[in-house]
Amino acid sequence: MFVALPSVGKGVLEIRVRDQTGAYRAFFVHVTARGLVVFHAFIKKAQKTPSREIELAQRRLRQI
Repeated sequence: MFVALPSVGKGVLEIRVRDQTGAYRAFFVHVTARGLVVFHAFIKKAQKTPSREIELAQRRLRQI
């Protein structure tokens, strides 16, 4: 499932993956026709995404 994340940045999407070991999230942006850039991923342990994960993702997005 892909979810838009305007709170992280313009054009940022999140992919959500769940399996028997836990829940995982990855933030990415579509950069060119050739592909996309995954710039942050983490294991989700709480209902709400921790602010430190969002802040780290925002810093990484500014670097690309």
